[in-house]
Order: sequence, then structure tokens, then C-alpha cells
Amino acid sequence: MSDTTSPATSAADPAATPAAIPASIPATVDAARPDGFQRVRAALRALSHEHEPRWLEVSARSSQEAADALGVALGQIAKSVVFRRKADGSAVLVIASGDKRVDERKLEAHTGKLGRADADYVKARTGFSIGGVSPLGFQPAEEGVHPQLFIDQELFRFDAIWAAAGHPNGVFLMSPQQLVALTGAPVIEVAQS
Repeated sequence: MSDTTSPATSAADPAATPAAIPASIPATVDAARPDGFQRVRAALRALSHEHEPRWLEVSARSSQEAADALGVALGQIAKSVVFRRKADGSAVLVIASGDKRVDERKLEAHTGKLGRADADYVKARTGFSIGGVSPLGFQPAEEGVHPQLFIDQELFRFDAIWAAAGHPNGVFLMSPQQLVALTGAPVIEVAQS
């Protein structure tokens, strides 16, 4: 792949990897970053992921801010959307394309009834603040249970995607196939039509 904004041509290829990180996004070498960023870095290293997380000098709290800071298409941002399962209060995390909205009814077909998650709930269940929720590196919840994860199939339109790395200024690069391998999450259709 020569253009990180082009749609994926081989989404079924599990070995697909994104292009190199653009030179405009410097390597993060400062070990004194926030705890969430460090947890994600450690998780990526433990999983032998080829790309270190990057620290942006501007906030990437929203998908649009992240896309602007990285110079990529909005859809290449793998945003994390957290819900609260009504039956048991457990967390459900959807990793969705930044240019799509999650259709709660489609998601509820896989999870049962859902409610919204406020900032305190998200922090308690993931260890991350809203705007920095990563698909991995969770802080153990009080119950010892991590969120149930799902990946929206819309991310497979791209060869390279970027996810939050535990802080609104932290991001990391991967392919959609690598996201599946890193998280073990099922790929489902949850984007609004």
C-alpha cells in the first residue's frame, strides 16, 4: 500500500499491514507519559505489535481532531464507543470507523439492551478517560471483567487505521486485520445505514 487513505484492496488478508508511519508524526520516546498511554504501550509490546504508540502535540479527543492531526481520512480513526449493558451493568465497547455512527439496535442484537455510559462509568470500566479509550491495555475493573469488544466491519474499508492509545493525545497505527488479532474481538455490522 502506498497511500494510507486508500480503501483496502485485500481485507481478507490476515497478514495485511499498514504503510509506515508518516515522518510528520514523531516517535514517542518520553517514558514519563500518563499511565493509560504506558499501559497501551506495554500491551502493544507484549503482543509484538510493530508500531509504537505516538504522542501527538495536539488533542485527538474526537475522531475529527485525530484525523486532522494525523492527516488521514475521518474513517481511518478507530473510535471507541462504550455502552452499559442494562441486564448486568457490564461494559460493551465498539471499535467503529470515525465517519460512522453506531446503530444501537444492530449492536443490541449481539448484546441485549444497552444504555449510555457516562464519563465516570467509562473510566471505572476501562481505566481510560473518554477521548483516550484504547481497544487494549485496560485497567482491571473492580469486578475483574474487561469490556466485551466488537469491531465494526466499516473499518475494513481502509488498509491503515489509528486508535486511541490510552490518552486523548495518544494514538497507534495498525491494519483492521491487526486490530482483530490484537483484541480477539468479533467483526460485526453496527454502523447506521
